[in-house]
Amino acid sequence: MTLSVQWMTMAVMLLSGLGMGAVFDGYRVVSNELKFPKWWLPALDVLYWIASAVVVFRMLYASNNGEVRAYVFLGLAVGVILHYWLFSRAVIVSVKWLIAAVRACIRFILKIFEIFIVKPIQLLYKVVIVLIGFGSALTIFTLKIVIQLVRPIGLLLVWMTKPIWRPLGRWLKPYWDKLKPGERIGKLAVLLRSRWTSWFKKGDR
Repeated sequence: MTLSVQWMTMAVMLLSGLGMGAVFDGYRVVSNELKFPKWWLPALDVLYWIASAVVVFRMLYASNNGEVRAYVFLGLAVGVILHYWLFSRAVIVSVKWLIAAVRACIRFILKIFEIFIVKPIQLLYKVVIVLIGFGSALTIFTLKIVIQLVRPIGLLLVWMTKPIWRPLGRWLKPYWDKLKPGERIGKLAVLLRSRWTSWFKKGDR
């Protein structure tokens, strides 16, 4: 392996160490800001280290076909140390600012949704309820007026048709008496009452 390949591999590992430190800081800030449950943290830590190992091995394979040498670990260590010495604070501040910006955007979108969607729907609902109540009251009032206006006409029609329906009633009375509707309705009521009582007692048993 040539010296240039070794230097390139060390530089790639140094960048990988910087990336690992930045991702770890970001992951730590996100977990603190979003209040992840504590039982999630071990699983997330395992996922972080698995992902880091895969990325580092991929970078190592691309730079020197995956040969593991001492300078590989040296490059990773230097990259992680440089990150925590020079860039850690900037990464933490940037991630916090990004989270705050995302939260502000979400609040803004929800506010816009409330102003342009929720509030008009609530206002429309109130207007519809008021219109329905007003329409119902107006309909009842109109029906009362119509009934009051039609009642004299109905009484007049009844008085005018008395010569017709009185003889008709006397003619139908014998047939009506033969049918005995009152008696039949009474028997039906007694039958239904007895059935209901028997079903009720069976249910109690």
